[in-house]
Amino acid sequence: MTFSQIPIGIRYMILSAFGFAIMAACVKWASKSGIPVLEIVAARALVSLVLSFLDVKRKRLPLFGHRKHLLVARGVVGAFALMCVYYSVTTLPLAEATVLQYLHPVFTAILALFLLKERLHLPTLVCIAFSFIGLLVIARPAFLFGDSVQDFSMIAVGAGICGAFGSAIAYVLVRKLNETEDPSVIIFYFPMIALPISVLLPGDDFIMPTGWQWFALLCVGIFTQIGQIGLTRSMQTETAGRATAFSYLQVVFSVFLGWFFFGEIPVVFTWVGGGFILFGALINIFWRKSPVNKQ
Repeated sequence: MTFSQIPIGIRYMILSAFGFAIMAACVKWASKSGIPVLEIVAARALVSLVLSFLDVKRKRLPLFGHRKHLLVARGVVGAFALMCVYYSVTTLPLAEATVLQYLHPVFTAILALFLLKERLHLPTLVCIAFSFIGLLVIARPAFLFGDSVQDFSMIAVGAGICGAFGSAIAYVLVRKLNETEDPSVIIFYFPMIALPISVLLPGDDFIMPTGWQWFALLCVGIFTQIGQIGLTRSMQTETAGRATAFSYLQVVFSVFLGWFFFGEIPVVFTWVGGGFILFGALINIFWRKSPVNKQ
């Protein structure tokens, strides 16, 4: 099969996965060059704010939406989740940080049970079990594996988990907001809230970017938008199950980018733990209840 024969929705999702993987690599690149995490968040928010503002104006939508309290809550939660994600990307190998983000479907299912009164079906429960095992294998806590096996900060792992949990909260809020708000307005609120938070929060001293640092920060914003556009178009032109399955190519891209640009080679624990998490997620996507034969 040639690339042109792949359904358009799948192609968009591959583009989305590649865009988000490049974005994460650029975040790590900017951090290694000396740019603080909060400054990277602010740069990404600034680019996204301009692009999303133009999109809202192009559609002639009310800029501030209708359910402002939920829109602000989505922006605040999303901002802190992004900070956690970027911190994990800058302190963990790219592959590990990316795999941890795919815990968010588990958190989303649990939150939806309590907040949206949605039932947990058997495939979701299996996904939760596999994801928990995978998380333990990747994190390698000392009380299970011993101090000699744990070779990176549990704070960084915790930040990645918090980022996934925050993403899940934001996703649940988006599902509520979709009842009354246009997606472009929801997207606009995220950088509008994230920009002042990332500027005002205390952190490392501001560093004026130079040369390649400007380019890295610009790429963070651009490839974020590419990822978002690919994701949106994919969901519009392909069934959610098939499209979501191909989003996991981001892990493959991240493994390659981590090796190619940063010399990171995932250890066996990452492969095994990541396999558990991804396998659980795919079970949740593709497992369908068998039809009951009626006599």
